[in-house]
Amino acid sequence: MSRARTFADLATASETGTLSSRNLMINGAMNVNQRGTQTTIASGYTLDRWSIQTNTAARMTVSQDTNVPTGQGFLNSLKIDVTTADTSVATSDITWLAYRFEGQDLQQLRKGTSSAKTLTLQFWVSSPKTGVHTLHFFDLANSRIVATTYTITSADTWQYVKVTFPADTTGALDNDNTHQLQLYIGLLAGTNYTSGTLATSWASNSNANRMVGQVNVLDDAANNFYITGVQMEIGDVATPFEFEKFEDTLAKCQRYYQKSYNYATAPGTATTVGEIGNDGNPSSGSNTGQLIDFHSFYCEMRDTPTMTFYDIAGTVDKVSTVKHGTNEYNGETGDVFRGGAKNYSVQRPATGNDVNSIRWHFEADAEL
Repeated sequence: MSRARTFADLATASETGTLSSRNLMINGAMNVNQRGTQTTIASGYTLDRWSIQTNTAARMTVSQDTNVPTGQGFLNSLKIDVTTADTSVATSDITWLAYRFEGQDLQQLRKGTSSAKTLTLQFWVSSPKTGVHTLHFFDLANSRIVATTYTITSADTWQYVKVTFPADTTGALDNDNTHQLQLYIGLLAGTNYTSGTLATSWASNSNANRMVGQVNVLDDAANNFYITGVQMEIGDVATPFEFEKFEDTLAKCQRYYQKSYNYATAPGTATTVGEIGNDGNPSSGSNTGQLIDFHSFYCEMRDTPTMTFYDIAGTVDKVSTVKHGTNEYNGETGDVFRGGAKNYSVQRPATGNDVNSIRWHFEADAEL
């Protein structure tokens, strides 16, 4: 992109009031990865705010990688490493990389009104397969879709993609914290999703019109797919990528997922570093009775999260207990006593070792 074009795009963005906070997505530069590498994954969250969804026999390892397009300022990418290939795609097979949006974050789109806005998506991608790849949005509130394609011209080579989606004057998004819109980046699709006509304008959902032409990115265990620099903004102009500080992106991600472990430490690691709890004072009850302790989240979460506890030895669904700071016991039952979006309490029920305090690690998941 030339310097003159950059200034022109920024001027256009400024005129429309979107010079700052242009990117409607979080972690498009793939810099935050609290969960760590996800191995032999079928479906689930990977790098923060990004998830893999599949119903096939294909399996992938998803990780944060340093393979990035040259000279663009990016430090990381999301890497999908195929570990089990799917060479025989059934009619109902589907695999995609997905990003989910809250309705309250998209009200400026004015979707469902006469003044609805277009959307522009840009990113850098390296695919092991040449040919047609698909992108589509699914409006969960109104069961509507819109789709487009991009063509990879050279395998395993970084390529810039910019696409614009039309405005939708039908179907408003709810103004709340629920899952209202989802972006799908196609990787594999059976004929249930490819046998129709691609929905290049917003329309009521028909699965057959969602991924027409999609190549099979997962047909070889040697395949690696990379993506970074994902930015979605209002209008038909792709402005320069909006870089932000790591700590700012991390804070946004912690609204959806956070953990007690140090950033680089995987949940379930045996460690006392970052443990929650106290020492020497009973939180509630007697030494052999119920013990309760309280903890605030690092920021208010999107909603009351699903909690997963670990004891100091790394055992899931357990807590550690301590008697007067000397004897430590692992493997005791621990669960949520009360929980909300701002804080929670953890308890050891009324049976267990003769102790007077509890310690634990946690994961809190409020993803859409």
